[in-house]
Amino acid sequence: MSEYGRVRRPDPCVMELVSKLAREPWTDRPTCVHPTLSAAARAVHDHSSSAGRRALVPLAPKFIDTARPGLDVSARVVALCVSTALTTGELTSDETVRMRRAHETALHLLTGQGAARWWLPLLDRFGWSEPFYRTFVATEQVAEAVAVTARHANGDRDRKLRNLLKQCLSAHGALRPGAPTPS
Repeated sequence: MSEYGRVRRPDPCVMELVSKLAREPWTDRPTCVHPTLSAAARAVHDHSSSAGRRALVPLAPKFIDTARPGLDVSARVVALCVSTALTTGELTSDETVRMRRAHETALHLLTGQGAARWWLPLLDRFGWSEPFYRTFVATEQVAEAVAVTARHANGDRDRKLRNLLKQCLSAHGALRPGAPTPS
């Protein structure tokens, strides 16, 4: 067991490694990483095996300097994670409702079509919709979607979760199509 930061544990969170690579204080919420991507990475880490966590390490540099604003950035990651969770099947009725609402909100933010959640126009008047969505709403939706996906991933959970995280990086724009990705 190694010491990472001030807590002794076998596997550091990929976000903690990012914080060190970016020369930030040791944290699993580095400021250089978009909050929605950070939430996805923490959830993938939490639902991966020890070997799966180690396989996330090569992705760490890709998260640096992804903290740009914009509703579409968060909405793309939410839409991806939620649609992945919805295709796993066997969701509880409450999970299905939450995932569908999350998907509707993300699609509304991306396309302008469909109904917006009640808080969106209200917070938009004050310029708070984007920070509220990216910091609170999207992060919770992504974390739940990853947990649902992990629960139904069966034998190849680590591979599926790692691929989902790579897709989140691509949806965000941190991995460009055709660019070499860590294996």
